[in-house]
Amino acid sequence: MKELGFWSAIATDDWEQALISGNGRQGALCYGGPGGVRITLSHERLFLPVDEPLAAPQTARILPKLREAVLGGRYQEAADAVVAFASTQASGFQRLRRIDPLIGAATLTLHDLPGPVDGYRRGVDFGTGVVTQAWAGARVELFVSRAHDVVAIRITAAGRAMQLRVRLGQIDDTPPVPVDVATTAVPDGLLLTGAFPTAWPAALRGYAVACRVLVPDGVSRPERNGALSIDGTGEVLLLLRTVVGEDAASTLHDLRALPVCFRDLLDAHRRCHEPLMRRCRLWLGTAADQRSSEELLARPDDPGLVERLFDAGRYAIISSTGDLPPTLQGVWSGSYHPAWQSGYTLDGNLFAALAALAPTGTPELLLPFFNLMDLHLGDFRENARRLYGAPGILLPAHLSTHGRHNHFDRTWCLTFWTAGAAWAARVYEEYWTHTGDEEFWRCRALPFLHAAAAFYTAFAPDGVFAPSYSPENAPANTGSQAAVNAAMDIATVRALLRMLGERTDHLPRHRPAEDGTLAEWLWPGLFPNHAHRHASHLYPLWYAPDPALREDPVLRAAAERTVLARLAWWRAGDPGPLAGPGYAGVAAGEMAFGLVQLGLAAAALGMAETCHEILTLLAGGYWRPNLVSTHNKGRLFNVDICGGLPALVAAMLLGSAPGRLDVLPALPRAWTQGEIQGLLARGGVAVDRLAWSPEGVELALRAGTDTTIALRPPRRYGDTRELDLPAGKVVDVRLFSRKN
Repeated sequence: MKELGFWSAIATDDWEQALISGNGRQGALCYGGPGGVRITLSHERLFLPVDEPLAAPQTARILPKLREAVLGGRYQEAADAVVAFASTQASGFQRLRRIDPLIGAATLTLHDLPGPVDGYRRGVDFGTGVVTQAWAGARVELFVSRAHDVVAIRITAAGRAMQLRVRLGQIDDTPPVPVDVATTAVPDGLLLTGAFPTAWPAALRGYAVACRVLVPDGVSRPERNGALSIDGTGEVLLLLRTVVGEDAASTLHDLRALPVCFRDLLDAHRRCHEPLMRRCRLWLGTAADQRSSEELLARPDDPGLVERLFDAGRYAIISSTGDLPPTLQGVWSGSYHPAWQSGYTLDGNLFAALAALAPTGTPELLLPFFNLMDLHLGDFRENARRLYGAPGILLPAHLSTHGRHNHFDRTWCLTFWTAGAAWAARVYEEYWTHTGDEEFWRCRALPFLHAAAAFYTAFAPDGVFAPSYSPENAPANTGSQAAVNAAMDIATVRALLRMLGERTDHLPRHRPAEDGTLAEWLWPGLFPNHAHRHASHLYPLWYAPDPALREDPVLRAAAERTVLARLAWWRAGDPGPLAGPGYAGVAAGEMAFGLVQLGLAAAALGMAETCHEILTLLAGGYWRPNLVSTHNKGRLFNVDICGGLPALVAAMLLGSAPGRLDVLPALPRAWTQGEIQGLLARGGVAVDRLAWSPEGVELALRAGTDTTIALRPPRRYGDTRELDLPAGKVVDVRLFSRKN
């Protein structure tokens, strides 16, 4: 396998194109160059209090009116009624209320770095998490330690004398509400405090950043302007930590107790980080090369680029998974105004970011998602009660510092989206089926699943979801996102009830729409609209596929037509009939994770060449030279497809359900040979190695308990066979092509 990482020859002053390092709790963005290296720091809980949360509106009082409207085909009337009613309950609902944004904590700037400046390179070692900027005169390295929860920065100058200035200050942006930032320099460090004077009583009041400076062969002196000047030779070591709700002085005191050797700190971190990265490795038959990231990105159909993006995506998600899961921007922010506030978007983005964690062998990194659910359960229960008068839980589409349903308006009628808890329940099942952790299932998963099911039993006892919502899309003939019986609502609830062994025969079945595609709304008179970035009605194919859909020839054909119809829109760049003012749509390459949704469905359907086209579209338009993904083509730092692209590659190479493995279900012709190590299948079967070539396929399988599986290879390698896997024993399997 190739080494992990990449290099680039281009410096940048844009934080969105910075190199990234993180331990999940803290993040560091490294950018700038020889004229001044900048490191912007962030913390997974540093959300700026902007809008005080309101209790969800008590639309349960007008639920009969809402249902009468949508069942009578007056969809926009229902959406308007929610906004009008909510505005009578709280003045804050007279506008779209957004969640609190994830913000950058501070920027450390290194001035007067030694020259000469020729031979510039920057890069990331994914295996260690070390970010480097280097040129002839100096080298700056940093990583964010999982072992010591500290950002460690080493500056070396190849024996030259250094006269540096180090400044710690506010990020370069204007906040939407007052933020008071102050920096103090002391002989061995810098202290920054940030206060939020307009915060309400229960909100975060502020944060602190401490920087300890060690100059083994020199001195550091505080300056009047809150900076430090450093004179020395050899190396300079900086240790930084961002904390929320604590003071900088005590944090600096804690930093003084840490090891003072960069290598010792790195060794401790590496023991935590590297096993996560090396647990799953991909090789697609390419030779080792030394191309820069810019050169790799110039060839979007190159398997070598897919290999590198597979690693880069996993690196970003691993590095931004801490006590909580990754936000839209992972654990990084250099702004007070991140896109969509960089919170947790539950109608698609977060689940894309999480999609590869279990299949690529790191299911334990799903646990922070369950922490997030636990944190807001009280708000979820209040949402269900106030919005629908129902027991159980109801998740909003957007959350950060609270889980109250505050984000909606007459167009984005998100109080009608009820699928969130059932979709989240699927992640609990994914963790359990990949790990076999029975205690987790009994003590943590089942209580959540039962709470979710309690809501749906009360909300749609007869299987009619009214109102309903297919994320962000509207039927072609209504123009309103409000609807009845969105296929996603029904599919997520059907899966949830099956997990609990409850009846599902009262729920509507999937059916073809008028144009032969899979219906997105299972209600008469709602026509398909393929000019849209989401493909939520393909949900039954994103995890272990629903047999009723994949094995029914009519429904399978409809699903295949759906994938192709949506993909045709992506190819054409047509914004569609619902385009409003300023809507560039897919012509601007909008929302990459919609392609992931199509790709996962295509992989489940065995549409290998379609999967390959989707991967090429993802690789060719949605990654910058820092190998962090974007939301739109070339725009908006966003990590959801950092999880989505590796998940798609894994799904193309291995499909699974408990008791079944589908080998190479969507292998494209371009991948004539390759190998992947470290996949994990549902049912707890580890695929330590899967290798293929024109001659045959080799697998090394390992189960935690005695297991019998149905092994389903591609047709040219034979028929389905039963295979016994004794607990803990590696079983080697060889499948030979029928041509040989």
